[in-house]
Amino acid sequence: MQAKYLDVIDLFLKLLSFESITPDDAGSLAYIRSYLEEYEEIWINEGGVKNLFLYKKFGEGDHLCFAGHVDVVPPGKGWQTDPFTPVIKEGKIYARGAQDMKGGVAAFVQTLRDAKSFNGTLSLLLTSDEEGEATYGTQIMLKHLEEIGMLPDYCIVAEPTCEEHFGDAIKIGRRGSINGYLTIKGRQGHAAYPEKALNPVHKIAPLLVRLAGVNLDEGDDNFAPSQMVITDIRGGMEVTNVTPGELKIMFNVRNSTKTTQEDIQHHIEKVLEGLEYTLKLTQGSYPFVTDRASKVVEMIDHSIERVTGIKPKLSTAGGTSDARFMGAYGIDVVEFGVINDTIHAPNERTSIDEIKDLYRVFSDLVNRFS
Repeated sequence: MQAKYLDVIDLFLKLLSFESITPDDAGSLAYIRSYLEEYEEIWINEGGVKNLFLYKKFGEGDHLCFAGHVDVVPPGKGWQTDPFTPVIKEGKIYARGAQDMKGGVAAFVQTLRDAKSFNGTLSLLLTSDEEGEATYGTQIMLKHLEEIGMLPDYCIVAEPTCEEHFGDAIKIGRRGSINGYLTIKGRQGHAAYPEKALNPVHKIAPLLVRLAGVNLDEGDDNFAPSQMVITDIRGGMEVTNVTPGELKIMFNVRNSTKTTQEDIQHHIEKVLEGLEYTLKLTQGSYPFVTDRASKVVEMIDHSIERVTGIKPKLSTAGGTSDARFMGAYGIDVVEFGVINDTIHAPNERTSIDEIKDLYRVFSDLVNRFS
């Protein structure tokens, strides 16, 4: 087992050395393909994005897929070392992508390489377009897999999910994200003659309490309440003697499965009844949740506890990930990876022990999944 630990750390260091800023994989996908030479390959390259699917059929049982991304955000300023030359200091490895998410990729790639038997199919799905718009990433590959009848039954996305201790959290779903653009109409005028104007600020002021920070549902066992979060309010010409002709409000709702765009629209219609306004809603991602009793949830829960001694909590907190695309295809998907506390930050890092333990969790899961 010690040799396997050295293998996964060596692989991790190699992946960190690829300057794979979205959407450029910088050769990392070709390297992974050569590393898993016994697996069959499918490439889907579109819009300047490379997507790789590798699979190996061991038996007639379930199809378990590991998924993730090799692309990283730009390093930015403030690094103490070269962000694409991994450095080991006091048991931690520093480099861009260490947590998000080349540590997870290294762990499951090594797991697949070491797998000798499985009652079903093992696969991986990797993209170089997760940190960007994701237009030509995972969803393109999933569409192709559906067309050829190769969608997985279960999927594990190795995003960094743990909070304070490795093993303390699994994500079984994600909230959606709805953006709102609200314009309250008024009539511009002189501040000295407010009776001749229609000030949208005055009109909306007593109603804001029914919009700002309001919960649109009560939440449930999986999701916190969907809250309307005001992100911007502006109107007028930045002078003191002219009242504004309109007021613009922007907001975001991280919505659960209990709140939709239509629910938001109806709420605003009720609150702003009698006012002239326009409303535009857009949705970048949709909520999903995997049943807590799903095989993949129960199995990874057990593997984490066996390796770490920690009983992980089941969470849907945070932003979004490519797991949302799996959920849209009805695939039972969970996310599990290293601690998330330095992603996208200068001096991003993770510990050697976490990478070893993540490899142990994934290996235990594969060995016991059948």
